[in-house]
Amino acid sequence: MSIKQGGFAVGDLNLKKYFLPKNLKRDLPASLVVFLVALPLCLGIALASGAPLFAGVLTGIIGGIVVGSLSGSQLSVAGPAAGLTVIVLNAITSLGSYETFLLALVLAGIFQMLLGFLKAGTIANYFPSSVIEGMLAAIGIILIMKQFPHAVGYDADFEGDEGFSQADEHNSFSGVLGALHKINYGAVIISIVSLAFMIYWPKFKKLAMVPAPLLVVLAGIGLSAAFAGTGFALLDKQYVRIPVVNSSSEFFALFKTADFGSIGNKQVWISAFTIAVVASLETLLSLEAVDKIDPIKRVSPTNRELVAQGIGNITSGLLGGLPMTAVIVRSSANVNSGARTKTSAVVHGVLLLVSLLFIPMLINLIPLSCLAAILLMTGYKLARIALFKHMWHQGLNQFIPFVVTIVAVVLTDLLIGVGIGMMVGVFYILRNNLRNPYFYQITKNGDKKTINIKLAEEVSFLNKAAIQVTLTSLPSGTDVIIDGSSSRYIDPDVLEIIHNYKHNAYTKGIIVQLVEVKDKYDVPPLKELIYNPN
Repeated sequence: MSIKQGGFAVGDLNLKKYFLPKNLKRDLPASLVVFLVALPLCLGIALASGAPLFAGVLTGIIGGIVVGSLSGSQLSVAGPAAGLTVIVLNAITSLGSYETFLLALVLAGIFQMLLGFLKAGTIANYFPSSVIEGMLAAIGIILIMKQFPHAVGYDADFEGDEGFSQADEHNSFSGVLGALHKINYGAVIISIVSLAFMIYWPKFKKLAMVPAPLLVVLAGIGLSAAFAGTGFALLDKQYVRIPVVNSSSEFFALFKTADFGSIGNKQVWISAFTIAVVASLETLLSLEAVDKIDPIKRVSPTNRELVAQGIGNITSGLLGGLPMTAVIVRSSANVNSGARTKTSAVVHGVLLLVSLLFIPMLINLIPLSCLAAILLMTGYKLARIALFKHMWHQGLNQFIPFVVTIVAVVLTDLLIGVGIGMMVGVFYILRNNLRNPYFYQITKNGDKKTINIKLAEEVSFLNKAAIQVTLTSLPSGTDVIIDGSSSRYIDPDVLEIIHNYKHNAYTKGIIVQLVEVKDKYDVPPLKELIYNPN
């Protein structure tokens, strides 16, 4: 059985559709872009987490191959997330060893699978679109701020892709200002050339079959080689750095195993639960965001994603990796590079593995400044000016939660920022809900006024105050018709107000007629309201 969404089958085992020429010509170039974006981020997140650099690359490989294969999302890309770096660093420190932390990661993966089986993924449906749009724009702004130092050759740190604060007691703003005082002009030239390729190359339709990011990487390697021995030469830390493996024994020595002897440690379970909850929330947020920018507008099965992420984290914990989530930066790079199916995510994982095994020296020739240019373009597309104009025209009810989410995410981190945006978004939802419990119409028959109040489909407790004020303010000597024919549910407190008003309105000379307003409403069973194929 399969469910068709946007022309692609979701949830079936037919893999042939992923290898159609029309999909591969988009997916393969996109996978290369995602690989080039993911590689330095995997290393940077591992470093910021206090874990071995190999763990970051390993997590990217598992996220691409394992989670990419099992996921129902066609465009999301899983890997180590910068939003978890503080949690991972604290967990490794508090648990005393990396092997004990790996046990917590295995348990976290099991918790995530349980959440998927319990269909907890439906929580993603309750995030307002203004908050999701704000999160995407904030990620774009953070990308620009985080990558600007690399673009101008100031590579003092190897930070991840999210978060305002940095491990060196600086933040995104101070990082940008500091970079302006320590510019490497060789890196600046590479960045400018790279941006020119990213902007203008796609305009040449006949040549666009060669992806611009590939040309960016080749140009970056060529320019950095040309600058060697001159005043524009790059420093060692301004290149990608992945571990160089010279033999199979060295390769397998990089793996670590979980310490199952610490299964009785209470702190292990606390860390596991924390990782599971935070990773699941970040995954659901990213999945919702990716679905919004999917050009085909497919809807990803959230519960299946939680199960896939759980399996990925179990695998990562057993082999010595880091926690993973669906990551918006890599996913948005995937979308913007023209990917169509999950093949791009899987192939990017294969490329990470191949690069680690066979071409680490070649990968280490890539300047960080040309990769920064790719991410700067991705950031601009996420936070484009047209998006702000669009949200403004949607009205303040949409624009204010959108802006608040942007500011909060930029100044804090992804989850805290989205939480603040959610509170503002829910406030406006409740505010609108309070204003729209009914339709109000006044008709006049001679000197007698008739007021028709047609109740909404759902009249909740939140509408109680508005209805109470409306009824008590109706003028004396009028006929009032309260029409509940369209209402599937009316809260008991609201019903009490309506019936009390009908019984007592005669004291003001008001005649009240109730149309299809029941004495009691039962809440419809959940299965009648929600169809969830996950």
